[in-house]
Amino acid sequence: MNSKAILIVSGEPNSIFLEIYFKILKTKKIASPLILITSEKLLKLHMKKLKFKKKIRFLKDINLEKYNLDNKSINLIDVEYKYDKKFEKISKKSKIFIQKSFDVAFKILKQNKIKRFINGPISKKHFLNNKFLGITEYISNSFYKKKTCMLIYNKKLSVCPVTTHLPIKLVSKKISKKNISDKVILINNFYEKKIGFIPKIAILGLNPHCESIHKYNEDDKIIKPTIKYLKAKYDVSGPYSADTIFLKNNRKKFDVIIGMYHDQVLTPIKTLFEYDAINITLGLPFERISPDHGPNEKMLGKNISNPLSLLRAIQFLEKH
Repeated sequence: MNSKAILIVSGEPNSIFLEIYFKILKTKKIASPLILITSEKLLKLHMKKLKFKKKIRFLKDINLEKYNLDNKSINLIDVEYKYDKKFEKISKKSKIFIQKSFDVAFKILKQNKIKRFINGPISKKHFLNNKFLGITEYISNSFYKKKTCMLIYNKKLSVCPVTTHLPIKLVSKKISKKNISDKVILINNFYEKKIGFIPKIAILGLNPHCESIHKYNEDDKIIKPTIKYLKAKYDVSGPYSADTIFLKNNRKKFDVIIGMYHDQVLTPIKTLFEYDAINITLGLPFERISPDHGPNEKMLGKNISNPLSLLRAIQFLEKH
């Protein structure tokens, strides 16, 4: 039974994650046992603030096979967290707590049969301290995986940035045949094995209209030859201009759109689907998903945050 369990790290303690987690538990649509890694004191504080009542079951042994789990109670692995007041500003103060939470989760993922993992939103600025570009890279490094990618998934249309949280001035240096090809291979394998079909993939250019006034044009020198190379084995086409690819009659031709940088594809996908999308890391030895939104400090404790992305993450893991 526990092989079907979903392991969840709450992430940044000063975020809306526990609020949306409570809302998920109220839906009673979740069949898989959920195992929450967070602070007992923090959990009880949020439950009191948000007037949410549920029994807590403490899991003190990370050998989770010994437990017969369900969602009648909150299945909790307690990680200590010291705080001064209910909701604080996000800072480096929570770094040790988040690190310990991930350490516990990684140990369980490596030792147990659980292969499904969700993490709540985390402030990259304060937690990663510029050591990694994002949580995708942080988790990938922890499992010695160099070939991973970020897929923002919706069953109608998904997107993938070749570069993730990289400053714009550095993006062009990371555009290469290998980086683009690695993403296409991971995405194709994911769709074929998990979703059940070979995806139609559009690849965007780097420059506006795939043109450049400079002598060196990445679209001509790198992206076009890479697409030509990939076409022999995968259903890819491009390069397409980013300013028109997301028009209705254009985007409906594809299952996935690969962009060269983060905002090139994440801005339109969030505009189209808002919370109805999830962040999947492809290439790990387990399934890792996170809701596609941040800590949302402005709405802390107000009980008005939308839990849809977390619900979609859980539903995806249960279905696939």
